[in-house]
Amino acid sequence: MESLKETAAKGLFWGGLSNAIQQVLNLVFGIFVARLLNVEDYGIVGMLAVFSVLGQYLMEGGFKFALCNKKNATPEDFNSVFWINVIIAIIIYAILFVCAPLIAQFFHTPELKALSRLTFLSFVFSALGLSHNAYLYKNLMAKQMAKCGFVAVLISGLTGLTMALAGMSYWGIATQNVCYVFIFSAMTWHYSPIRPHWGFSIKPIKEMLPFSIKIVITNLFHFTGENIFSLLLGRYYTPHDVGQYSQAYKWNNIAQMSIVMAINNISQPLFVKANQDDRRLRVFRKLLRFTVFVSMPAMIGLSFAAPEFITITITDKWLNCANIMRILCIWGAFYPVYEIYNRQLVSSGKSGEYMYVTIVRSITQIIVLAITHSYGLIAMAYNYLIINLLSIAALHFLVSKINGITIKNAIADIAPYLTTTLFAITLAYIATYNINNVYLRFTTKVLVTAATYIITLKLLGSVMLKDTIDFLKKLLKHKQK
Repeated sequence: MESLKETAAKGLFWGGLSNAIQQVLNLVFGIFVARLLNVEDYGIVGMLAVFSVLGQYLMEGGFKFALCNKKNATPEDFNSVFWINVIIAIIIYAILFVCAPLIAQFFHTPELKALSRLTFLSFVFSALGLSHNAYLYKNLMAKQMAKCGFVAVLISGLTGLTMALAGMSYWGIATQNVCYVFIFSAMTWHYSPIRPHWGFSIKPIKEMLPFSIKIVITNLFHFTGENIFSLLLGRYYTPHDVGQYSQAYKWNNIAQMSIVMAINNISQPLFVKANQDDRRLRVFRKLLRFTVFVSMPAMIGLSFAAPEFITITITDKWLNCANIMRILCIWGAFYPVYEIYNRQLVSSGKSGEYMYVTIVRSITQIIVLAITHSYGLIAMAYNYLIINLLSIAALHFLVSKINGITIKNAIADIAPYLTTTLFAITLAYIATYNINNVYLRFTTKVLVTAATYIITLKLLGSVMLKDTIDFLKKLLKHKQK
């Protein structure tokens, strides 16, 4: 168990460090670009979100997870996945290239015709690096993946900022996104030993297809549900409204993905290893506790400080997005938990169950949001939150059959960190109630919440806090040697 624990700890460290650095860079670049551009620029790019995500997951075909689950994946398996992804990506891009005028017409925005043709190039660039990414992921090469992400964020961020300074508005945002995918794929080629060769074999694809097709269907429904906001807003609201939502979603996503990507970089490979030596429940609960230990104070704290954060970083012109951001951040606190449950199902070969839950969740979201869109963004956001929280309960029922986790176990793992976070935020609210200066209020909120959270856990004898501190001390001593 020690080697598995060490592997998990190192993966979490490098994944966490990587995502922390990447999100800080995203934060810096995002602040400057958002100050230079207007709300409508983000709204125009945001209208393409649904098409971009659906195209991406159709292209991936679920083969990344299929390769990870395959016990003895061969170079031939990776080569076959490379070519099938490239072929699918080219087909998808060709279809969307032809459909670009229809997309622009649907959203009543002529600019989308040319913009979509640039944006959708990301499918092709992503396909070129998918099998290499899968190799790094399968082998828990979190340090190498961290370097890939860092270089990609840095170069793409500088590209987007330069174009914004040059007055290229939404073209800069779209180019930044495409540039990120291209650089990340190029970096995975550098760190992965996988080298595609001519000679495509259909046999490995047939073997992985029953598993991967379920992942594809799941992802299609999952991301349709996640991005239904953009589709409905683009259709029934103005670019200004889409822009406000896009900013709220962006900042929430930057924060939550810092946690989710660190966890996802190790969770499925770790669960696959744990499945082989029957340590499912122990590993799952340990990872669950670490996840909420980080996600609860980070995301609920961001929800609490959203108005000050938005005002300080990207000015008052974006302040309307703070209320939406607050609701999204509540789900952001639980989204990493949702992902852990998903990874447990997938690693155990239960992609079918994962698919059915996601389909029901997404269809429910689409129906409810379509009905409530006339009540405004806030009503839609609350419905989105409630439906997602209920989906975790359904996932828990399925995962309990795999590793034996009970409702009592889950509450025991989550409740201490949730209640401590709420206690810390309550004290911070009282401490900042009469502070009018936005900078001082934001700083006080952050410091009081963080200090109260850590001190309270320390007084309660939190094992997770102790383990985290011990690991960091051990890592520091190792670096000094």
